[in-house]
Amino acid sequence: MNAPPAPRRSNALGVHSLDHFVFSVPDIGDAERFYQAFGLDVRRDGDRLDLRTAGNPHRWATVIGNGAPKRLQYVCFSAYEDDYDALARRVTDRGACEPHHLSDGRGTWVRDPDGTSVQIIAGPKVSSSGKVSTTPAAVVPGKGAAPNRSTAQPVRPRRLSHVLLFTPNVARQVAFYGETLGLRLSDQSGDIIAFMHGPHASDHHMLAFAKSDARGLHHSSWDVASFDDVGFGAELMKSRGYAKGWGVGRHVLGSNYFYYVQDPWGSWAEYSYDIDFVPHDVDWHAGDHPPEDSFYIWGPMVPDDFVVNREQAANA
Repeated sequence: MNAPPAPRRSNALGVHSLDHFVFSVPDIGDAERFYQAFGLDVRRDGDRLDLRTAGNPHRWATVIGNGAPKRLQYVCFSAYEDDYDALARRVTDRGACEPHHLSDGRGTWVRDPDGTSVQIIAGPKVSSSGKVSTTPAAVVPGKGAAPNRSTAQPVRPRRLSHVLLFTPNVARQVAFYGETLGLRLSDQSGDIIAFMHGPHASDHHMLAFAKSDARGLHHSSWDVASFDDVGFGAELMKSRGYAKGWGVGRHVLGSNYFYYVQDPWGSWAEYSYDIDFVPHDVDWHAGDHPPEDSFYIWGPMVPDDFVVNREQAANA
């Protein structure tokens, strides 16, 4: 059976996927324990971890242990083969740079206005191409639907949904990623936060920005198969020693249900379920929402340090 055609917005030049991101941490052992507990397929080679999701060969992230404070190294986006040359020319016109020293050297490179290295490659679409379905629970007539706590299956994220980056200038980042990579604004709240989707079918956001005094990685978000996975993921992480988190709750912008776990470096990993989706042939109306009505519909109080940028000292 032939595969369905790749979603493509006509007359739109832009990347189709957030391919992967790379960051470094002080202790690779801490990273290995955290992401294994979180439910990812963690593959270690010395001081390097590659993060995959269960049953999916794609590498969504790489973590490098280097003994220094946590730091975002670079982000990588992929494009259709027949769009790549035109995108590469656009990047070159805006000032291409050398490949990041931790990368494989492929593709075309540019630095965004904050100085973060950005890689653009040609490759298959790995970000979502359609609204991802719920995995229904198996229900046996005459028995309760909930599993026993001791026999419940661990939560296994299905894919990377998005990353949110700190930036001193949200509007400047939105302009750069729109003009250079073809991403589109989904929603924003003034100059505080903004969300961007890909033109060729995408979650409500594959990339987002939050205002800070410096650049940095705030969180990575991982799609799970059910609302129950969000709640059970929270319980599992608490039982494994990662007690600091935020949720369970529901966002306004993106509409997804969430639970954030704080990692050993003060940033966050999010279990996300049922995020809004933007088809390739739909024009999403980008709203500018007041802060008090744009964060979350329901959930516990936000931790005091939820938007603290731990990378400020490293960037100083």
